[in-house]
Amino acid sequence: MADSLNYEALISQIPTSYATCSIGDSSTPLPDKLRAIAGAGFGGIELAFPDLVAYAGTLHGSEVKPDEYARLCEAGQEVRKLCEDLKLEIMMLQPFSNFEGWKNGTKEREDAMKRAAGWIEVMRAVGTKMLQVGSSDSEGITSDKNALAQDLAALADLLNTHGFRLAYENWCWSTHAPTWATVWDIVKLADRPNIGLCLDTFQTAGGEWGDPTTSSGKIAGISNEELDNRYAQSLRELAQTVPKEKIYLLQISDAYKPPSSFSSECDDSGLRPRGRWSHDFRPMPFDGGYLPIMAMTRAVLDTGFKGWFSMEIFDGGNDGKGKSVSELGAFASKAMESHKRLVKEAIALQS
Repeated sequence: MADSLNYEALISQIPTSYATCSIGDSSTPLPDKLRAIAGAGFGGIELAFPDLVAYAGTLHGSEVKPDEYARLCEAGQEVRKLCEDLKLEIMMLQPFSNFEGWKNGTKEREDAMKRAAGWIEVMRAVGTKMLQVGSSDSEGITSDKNALAQDLAALADLLNTHGFRLAYENWCWSTHAPTWATVWDIVKLADRPNIGLCLDTFQTAGGEWGDPTTSSGKIAGISNEELDNRYAQSLRELAQTVPKEKIYLLQISDAYKPPSSFSSECDDSGLRPRGRWSHDFRPMPFDGGYLPIMAMTRAVLDTGFKGWFSMEIFDGGNDGKGKSVSELGAFASKAMESHKRLVKEAIALQS
């Protein structure tokens, strides 16, 4: 348990990462993002696939499509060199989505397998050994955990031929696996040595405690006391049942309480309310959010985990309409200080 951990010792052991999609905007050149992340003292990155696609377009002088894997691999080799020069590890490629649950013989299943093969080639080019897979939010997929696990096991086997790992994340708006406990059940059923969890402070606190469709910003229908007790019990179960070696990383972010409640309906693109919340309302810790993310961090530490802590934030301001960041270096440095404070205050919590 983390009660016996010393902050100074722990903070020196935890490797830090920053998602490239979480700094600047779509027009910010990837090399500028990398320099800011490295300058703030982060040791690694989550390479966001859209950033690679944009960088490939810059290198080639024309638009590169997400399935033009040969051109993406060429760009990936350049990203690898940039990161090597900056002493940044490309810790993971993300986000690989809507893979599991399709019926055999469907075009969706065929597309999922083609994307998997292409992304694996990109992983080889950039030099990363881990792929993040978000729990699918597609309609029309099976709810059978065994079938979902079989799909992930097949992907894990493909990855394993190259010595790669699969980090499965619960997206709190996903169709059938929105909680850490659900994805952990699926990981156990998949039963592969190279599949583990990508835990996320927002996905757990925002899925099991917060709700953007209510005026309070909390799950309605039960008392605040009962809500807090249920959330605390879930975190105790996480700390007591998930082996530390099956946690591959912890992603860090908070959430703003929306200024007005979201509609409970999907938007025009089919995205569910928590998905919209995730995309635009996620600041770094201690920067205006309200979710109980410190307790989630403490629960992960209580497993004995000392692996990657990675900033993955989508800060569109407290109204979600966009937030200008003029100085990337200062923003990244602020994120590093936020990481340190989060670990320090999480250790101080009573488990």
